[in-house]
Amino acid sequence: MEIAPPLDIGSSAVAREPEHFVRFKIAQRIEHIILIITFTMLSVTGLAQRFYTASWGEWVILNLGGIEVTRLVHRIFALLFLLGVIYHFGYVFNNIFRRHAKLTMVPSMKDVRDVIATLTYSFGFTDKPPQMGRFDYSQKFEYWGIIFGSIIIIVSGFFLAYPVMVTQILPGQFVAAAKEFHGNEAALAVLTVVIWHLYDVILKPGIFPADTSIFTGKISRERMEEEHYLEYAELVGVAAMEETPDEGPAARTSEESSGVSPSNNQQAS
Repeated sequence: MEIAPPLDIGSSAVAREPEHFVRFKIAQRIEHIILIITFTMLSVTGLAQRFYTASWGEWVILNLGGIEVTRLVHRIFALLFLLGVIYHFGYVFNNIFRRHAKLTMVPSMKDVRDVIATLTYSFGFTDKPPQMGRFDYSQKFEYWGIIFGSIIIIVSGFFLAYPVMVTQILPGQFVAAAKEFHGNEAALAVLTVVIWHLYDVILKPGIFPADTSIFTGKISRERMEEEHYLEYAELVGVAAMEETPDEGPAARTSEESSGVSPSNNQQAS
């Protein structure tokens, strides 16, 4: 597969635009599947231990073979989760320093403007929503929430797994604090996924019944134009149009966003 050549928006070449674009490479799709599995197992086994007095928590523990087996399963998947986080950081750093990939996941002032523009559009003060690049402000917020949440979970989980070692270096209060951090962060992560992420990838208008791009790796041209127009315009060589309060519609080329992207280019299929 190759990146589609620049197209003249006024020529017949537009008819040859690809119907799908490759949004996620195979490594990213495998990484996400592993994250789904590890997150689900950690959530089930972890929350069952936290709420062991609840009927569902007791049911989970008993059906896994008891509390010791539940703890063992939790720690096995915790190790897999840790390895996944290490891999992700290595993947990102390799893209930045060796492949010189675009920084498309770091928040910028454009995201602040997009939030304001989305609110004004939602309340009917403007006619058009803001144009987004590879990732919009909500996706960046969720990504960095996962990053910082993972750090909290890993550090606090280490304290809980090795309390004797920790208390030889730090006061015992750190272990007690880690227990609160670990449980509350886990509960927050589960609520965020259930309330926010699942809506965004399943129930969101235009997405229902599911966004399959993370499994197939592909996104349709229609969705690219609607949800990631700045990147679409950059890939096919079309001038992006953005509404400005003072100047009205103004033609401009797609600007690079400033965030971390695991993959630099999005390919056309």
